[in-house]
Amino acid sequence: MDWGTSSLRAYLFDADGCVQETRTRPWGIRQLPSGGFEAALADVCAGWPDCTIVAAGMVGSRQGWREAPYVDVPADLGKIAGNLTPIRSAGGRGISIVPGVRDPAKPDVMRGEETQILGALAQHPELATAGQLILPGTHSKWVDVRGGCIASFSTMMTGELYATLLDHSILGVGASMAYTTDMHGDAFDDGVRAAHASGNAGALTKLFSTRARVLESRMDTAAVPDYLSGLLIGEEWRSMLASGWLHAGRPPALVGDAALCARYRRAAALFDLALQPTITAASARGLWRILEAVRNSKPSDALLQPEQS
Repeated sequence: MDWGTSSLRAYLFDADGCVQETRTRPWGIRQLPSGGFEAALADVCAGWPDCTIVAAGMVGSRQGWREAPYVDVPADLGKIAGNLTPIRSAGGRGISIVPGVRDPAKPDVMRGEETQILGALAQHPELATAGQLILPGTHSKWVDVRGGCIASFSTMMTGELYATLLDHSILGVGASMAYTTDMHGDAFDDGVRAAHASGNAGALTKLFSTRARVLESRMDTAAVPDYLSGLLIGEEWRSMLASGWLHAGRPPALVGDAALCARYRRAAALFDLALQPTITAASARGLWRILEAVRNSKPSDALLQPEQS
């Protein structure tokens, strides 16, 4: 299960690791159904065999079902799979919660992305030796992989900042009412270029241009979300380029939702940056890798043992 803040996605695998069925529910840890975690689990797994369950994401956070302690970088499959937190539901199902990963020196943390990374490396093992991954999202992760381990990473709060500015600042006034699902590509590109042009000053000096462009009739209100999206995603690229994170001759790979990754790819092109093909469906593959690793290192029923009181 990939159980995050806003949604729950469950995968049923066959014995060879192929996904037989996927179920999605709008029950992230912040909006659970009546009956809480137990009810959500019973519903999403209804009719499925009583098999081992591995759950990743915010379900293991301090606000989740049970907190699963972080493991420190460098973190590989063995370390992550060796530190699962077991619980047992009221219905008797054994559940093992995947730990997040922590970089104590920064400090920085991830929870859920580690499973995506493991899945991405399974799909593209050539990245495991020395690769760079970008996982766009509410809290985007820029990850260095070395020797099959998550070696280091940085978090950008781009998605959350975007939502906050659009919904709770002067920049978004009228934008939500005017917004359509059609992307305003020119506005997005203008936002990326504004971030690029901000140089060492950074995109914070360009944020209010979102409002100014509307007031001067240089941009329609309906285009504000895409301009702001381009500005913030462009700032990710600008700041990581300035930090020296990108390695010459080793293009990074995007991991995650295809539509969101397409925005990052479009922004990268405006910075004249080449990227590897986008990696999708990484969470499911990562969950299967964790399950396999545990089964290969412990007795077959190890994950189903109830926790000791």
